[in-house]
Amino acid sequence: MERERHDGTPVRRALVFGGSGQIGERVLVALLAGGWQVCAVSRTSRPPAPGLCWRQGDLATRWPDEGAFDAVFSCGPLDHFARWYAASDTAAARVVAFGSTSVEVKRDSSEPAERDVARRLRDAEAALFATAHARGAAATVLRPTLVYGAGRDATLTAIAQLAARVGLFVLPRGADGLRQPVHVQDLADAALRVLRHPATAGRAYALGGGEMLGYSEMVRRVLAALRPPPRLWRVPAPLFRAALALAHAAGRLRGLNAAALARMREPLVFDLGPAQRDFGYAPRPFLPTPDMVGL
Repeated sequence: MERERHDGTPVRRALVFGGSGQIGERVLVALLAGGWQVCAVSRTSRPPAPGLCWRQGDLATRWPDEGAFDAVFSCGPLDHFARWYAASDTAAARVVAFGSTSVEVKRDSSEPAERDVARRLRDAEAALFATAHARGAAATVLRPTLVYGAGRDATLTAIAQLAARVGLFVLPRGADGLRQPVHVQDLADAALRVLRHPATAGRAYALGGGEMLGYSEMVRRVLAALRPPPRLWRVPAPLFRAALALAHAAGRLRGLNAAALARMREPLVFDLGPAQRDFGYAPRPFLPTPDMVGL
């Protein structure tokens, strides 16, 4: 249901989950700049701002109906959001939810936990689309890969902070699989752009950055952005694996498992053509600065 301003123009209403996250905070800024009235959900109490109210709760919370929203945005865990949406009676003509390219990348992983991540993402997408279809709503899923830009990601920011602390970063030789790091602002812009394009309804889109580059070159650019720039050491793969095993034994770098190590050599690139065609997606090249990686 649209409300009106004093001059009679409509005010659009949005409900946002994950608004305090690295993508969600950019979505909130873009919505408010576009004149939306926004209700954002947070586990902790947050002060309101012009055009923005915060509702304390999470994706396990149900609340009384406050009328229809023009759009619902999910910038958090897709599986939790899909369950909330199926159980909620909140009405919205448009739903935009962030998933991950892990739905494809980790589907055949050697690690059971990673295969489970891919399965949950796949099931969540299917459930979201089914619920939206049953309600006559238009849902779109955006699948980013290797997010950076807010200094809060778990990959490039972690690399930058470790390298800055010790003055170097070590990679195994052969870690040259192609990557498409994508800036958080390009993702937020995409979330709003899909609203204007009916062809995006019922579709999932891979969203990479505007440049493909090898893993080691990606790391090299991150290090070059720091002052002073840490050194990049490339060592034989067996030596790297031995050092990693020692780190694991000491309880460090547990997220860098055998499957993740193998993926450093693999090309993880995605076709951006559908997103470019359907809603004019045009991401920036990878030119990191210290603030983009938390420094």
